Amino acid sequence: MRESGDGIAAMPPTPSSAEESLDMTGTTSEELLAAQACLRLLHTARAALSDTAAVSPAAAATLLAGPIAEADDALRRAGLAGNEAVLLERIYDLAPLPRSPEPPSGVEPTPVSRSAAREGGRS
Repeated sequence: MRESGDGIAAMPPTPSSAEESLDMTGTTSEELLAAQACLRLLHTARAALSDTAAVSPAAAATLLAGPIAEADDALRRAGLAGNEAVLLERIYDLAPLPRSPEPPSGVEPTPVSRSAAREGGRS
């Protein structure tokens, strides 16, 4: 926080859409919010659809309506609606890279991109 002219602490200014804040991965806050909303939708869908004996299709649809609307809105605000490749990169940015086994001594590891590391491939 910074102090205003009258000695009262003021909140730091929030970035405008033109100067959107970026995190260390180059992801804007709107993209991060969209990725988080999609992850919430995924977790809600898994929970709602994991036991079809306990949750009817109508109840699952009701449970998923809110998270679907939230994800749609967040994707639209971030400019990611219909851009699955960028969306998936932002979701990958939220999770740590998987640990890989240590290479044998004297062997140089081959660099792996974030997306290739998630899929077990090399780039």
